[in-house]
Amino acid sequence: MNQTLVIALLIAMVVVLGGLLYFQRHRSEQLRSRFGPEYDRELKDSGDKSKAEAKLLQREKRVKSLSIRPLETADRARFTRSWQNVQAEFVDDPEGSIGHADDLLAEVMSARGYPVSDFEQMSADISVDHPEVVQNYRAAHEIALRHERGKANTEDLRQAMIHYRSLFEELVNDAKAPDAPAIKPDKPRLKAVDSTIAEMPAKSRRKADERAG
Repeated sequence: MNQTLVIALLIAMVVVLGGLLYFQRHRSEQLRSRFGPEYDRELKDSGDKSKAEAKLLQREKRVKSLSIRPLETADRARFTRSWQNVQAEFVDDPEGSIGHADDLLAEVMSARGYPVSDFEQMSADISVDHPEVVQNYRAAHEIALRHERGKANTEDLRQAMIHYRSLFEELVNDAKAPDAPAIKPDKPRLKAVDSTIAEMPAKSRRKADERAG
């Protein structure tokens, strides 16, 4: 093998290696941009960049195979009414409203075409198209689990409701029918949820905290 051929092969190897590195860097940048905080979360959990990115790519592939669809106008209206009732329920029954909020979100996901199975799979599927608010979904779920162990107070439950609401609004408004208006909060009914616990009457607050454990 003459010197010219050796040099040509080395140059070709450098070009191929450079192209591979560029592709990997570009893919990483795309995934980080697409998944945002979910990218960092998976990287922390996996402890390995290649494994983390492989899992995120697998999520994308799985969700692409699903028949995700916008809600029908009638379904959007029905779910919106149900959600407003759940939020109004929070004032008198924080614990019950959190459970109903979680159930309602599962109904919305199912109507959109997401398989409703275990929580981790549901949150992974949602993270592909909703990488920001899925963090809220996980936070709300964690509070709900703490509540089951008697370690969440009314303020925790209020935060869980706000987290659930952010995901609900995005799921219902996302990819909606062209003639369907976006959900507008019913301010009078949300006031009790969005206000701080300190703004609730002291007697009601004590009773709510007693119920929440």
